Amino acid sequence: MRLNEQPLLTAAQIEARIAEIAREISDRYAGRDPVLVAVLKGAAIFAADLMRRLTVPACLDFIRARSYAGTESQGRVRITFLPEHSLEGRHVIVVEDILDTGRTTSAVLDCIRQQNPASLVLCTLLDKPARRVVPVKADYTGFRIDNLFVVGYGLDYDERYRHFPDIRTLEE
Repeated sequence: MRLNEQPLLTAAQIEARIAEIAREISDRYAGRDPVLVAVLKGAAIFAADLMRRLTVPACLDFIRARSYAGTESQGRVRITFLPEHSLEGRHVIVVEDILDTGRTTSAVLDCIRQQNPASLVLCTLLDKPARRVVPVKADYTGFRIDNLFVVGYGLDYDERYRHFPDIRTLEE
């Protein structure tokens, strides 16, 4: 795999879009106390930046789900870490790094629905609809991208490249 040194999305573009999403979420949840549930590990950076931009008080929790090995989804999802606090009756915003096939996100949403939240929405930094096999739609989307394998800003390839402040592509 070769890392493309030219960013697909710059840090400035990402920061500006997160500010817009944070305004939308803050308006929607005015007077409420939402819980952001970040999907580990990829969404941790996005969730932190999003939370810092919110103007409403919000809690942060985590869930870990995985289906990838290298650049390919394995087709099965394993949830290996659940939110520590009860989500029952809470307004939950699942924060994803990328909505790709929809398998992982669908499994996460199903898991959280079982906890009977008052409301449940999905916020994803990246949406890659060309690979969708499970119908999942985000309520908040940072950017739609083509069918590219991307790294940076929390997204990885075998635990590498998460540290980039921008988003880049990996190519064969």
